[in-house]
Amino acid sequence: MDQYSYQYIIENPQLANFIRYNPMWYRYLSRDPNNILEMEKEAKKFYGKTLPQRLEKISSNMQMVGMLMQFADAMKD
Repeated sequence: MDQYSYQYIIENPQLANFIRYNPMWYRYLSRDPNNILEMEKEAKKFYGKTLPQRLEKISSNMQMVGMLMQFADAMKD
């Protein structure tokens, strides 16, 4: 792995953690350091930080709040 890629990963602890869980990326980055952008995309998917994943999480939280509100209303009666 080239020095730039190594330094970039060290400066981003989340990427360092991702590469520890997915050691195949050591090999990919050693062969082609330009794959670091692809690795970042995969890390976002891994950590659930893509826009569709965030929207899904917000949606499920809203559903849970709605259910809790219905439960609270049912307990009043």
